[in-house]
Amino acid sequence: MKINLKQIFNIVGESKDISYDITADELSDIKGYQFSSPVAVSGRVYNRAGVIYLDYSVEFTLLAACDRCLKEFERGYSFDFQHIVVPSLSNNDNDDYIVAEGESIELNDIAVTDLLLQLPVKMLCKDDCKGLCMVCGCDLNESVCNCLN
Repeated sequence: MKINLKQIFNIVGESKDISYDITADELSDIKGYQFSSPVAVSGRVYNRAGVIYLDYSVEFTLLAACDRCLKEFERGYSFDFQHIVVPSLSNNDNDDYIVAEGESIELNDIAVTDLLLQLPVKMLCKDDCKGLCMVCGCDLNESVCNCLN
């Protein structure tokens, strides 16, 4: 979703509410994750004392396979983010700000990047998942084997 910030850049105290979904079609290019719900984005962009802030949250559900026992599971996630938006930067190496090219930002790109950076590297069905037996392959969460005794 492209958001035009021209009015927010020019008027101190101005704000704009954000509420929309990033659909499954828009998320299909993301490899390694399967979204079982759209990503709900809500928040606002506002000008406080001449500084433009982007505050928003995302909520979504992932369908994943446990990295230890290989069972599929669904888990909901919710993350909050805050950024400062600037019209331009003199130094391109600064990751602390979002640059509004042509006084607008593409919020889908920002939201997807932010949420991917927050997801765990190892997906587990539960924190104490015991995984699979290295010898016979049985699920150690459901049964006990005598292979390693």
